Amino acid sequence: MRISLVFLLSLFMQAAWAGSPVKWSFTADHAAGDSVVVHLTAVCDPGWHIYALTLPSDDGPLPTVITVQSDSLYHTAGPVVEPTPKEKDDPNFGMRVRYHTGTVVFVQPLLRHTAGAFTIHGNVEYMTCNDSTCLPPVTVPFHLNIAASK
Repeated sequence: MRISLVFLLSLFMQAAWAGSPVKWSFTADHAAGDSVVVHLTAVCDPGWHIYALTLPSDDGPLPTVITVQSDSLYHTAGPVVEPTPKEKDDPNFGMRVRYHTGTVVFVQPLLRHTAGAFTIHGNVEYMTCNDSTCLPPVTVPFHLNIAASK
């Protein structure tokens, strides 16, 4: 019975993720010298939005949080950069919110410590809402294989 329940819950979570109004993709590019730039792209369905990396208050929606795991082969070279978010007074939360719609690209610069290939691991935690409802926060893991330096 317990195994069946776990299986059904797993199927439900997969179906919920497949129907998510936000789709993520992850890429990385070599930059000058030992720099690598990670691009984390969210595509929000029409009418839906995700929240900025910082919000004016902790009393409302959750901000988007991007985490890159530490590794001896690389380190983050500064904070995540986001495009300028939109701002509005949200009557659902009774506060001013900062958010993104459509396609938004977050950028995380890294500095490599090896000429060899390595894998970047991380995750994005985000909350998505439309004008009438919000979905529970979701965590999306990612990994990117980085080729050896030339």
